[in-house]
Amino acid sequence: MTTLLQPGRISPTRKVPAGITRPEYVGKKTPRLGESDVKTPEIIERMRVAGKLAAQALEEVGRHVAPGVTTDELDRIGHEFLCDHGAYPSTLGYRGYPKSLCTSINEVICHGIPDDTVLRDGDIVNVDITAFIGGVHGDTDATFLVGDVDEESRLLVERTREATARAIKAVAPGRQLNVVGRVIEAYAKRFGYGVIRDFTGHGIGTTFHSGLIVPHYDDPSVAVTLVPGMTFTIEPMLTLGTIEYDVWPDGWTAVTKDRRRTAQFEHTILVTETGHEILTLP
Repeated sequence: MTTLLQPGRISPTRKVPAGITRPEYVGKKTPRLGESDVKTPEIIERMRVAGKLAAQALEEVGRHVAPGVTTDELDRIGHEFLCDHGAYPSTLGYRGYPKSLCTSINEVICHGIPDDTVLRDGDIVNVDITAFIGGVHGDTDATFLVGDVDEESRLLVERTREATARAIKAVAPGRQLNVVGRVIEAYAKRFGYGVIRDFTGHGIGTTFHSGLIVPHYDDPSVAVTLVPGMTFTIEPMLTLGTIEYDVWPDGWTAVTKDRRRTAQFEHTILVTETGHEILTLP
């Protein structure tokens, strides 16, 4: 269908204005883990701000997705948008990651590093961006169509969005966390899609990844009960073929073993008294 991706050249690290607060992990090998799964009302209020800003940044980057644009240019747009609004791009310096967002094209499942790769007509590209502001993170992503995309890829993207929406709809207090994966896998199976297992959703708040793990496949052993105040991401990755993958020498870029396409969507979710709230809406 299309030629396989090759790693491109990565530009120098972008600067963040000195006045913007850095997350604690910047400059360290490993981040601090662990915080309560249930957030205080005050933290939730700050997460609404971070989530909304991340969603606006994603929208802004998405507006520039087009044939002929490099993924590095998308990174510049996302980086400048967040910095201009007083936020730190959470991925920059997280475990040494060199850029301000992830751009995962076609067969890249996740964690693609923006570089001088040029988007081509017919590609699909996932943009994953996280804002750190007010001491908390808001994390979101979406898969965009580049120009004129074939029907199989278009449907994969549409159905991955739908799988995410269905999983979010199932979130309510008193239910078990495994309802998320059960809903996603049941829907994906209808179309013969693979559901990636090794990359999951995660708890989020004052830490980027709190330690809570949110599988996107049906895992009955995930017996955590959802309670009001919990915050986590739902971010399924669906594939046209295998769920097996390789990681590029950069240590980040994960590609499907059969090099078939994959799509992803993500929101940061709050469990409320009556159901849920999506924190990453623009």
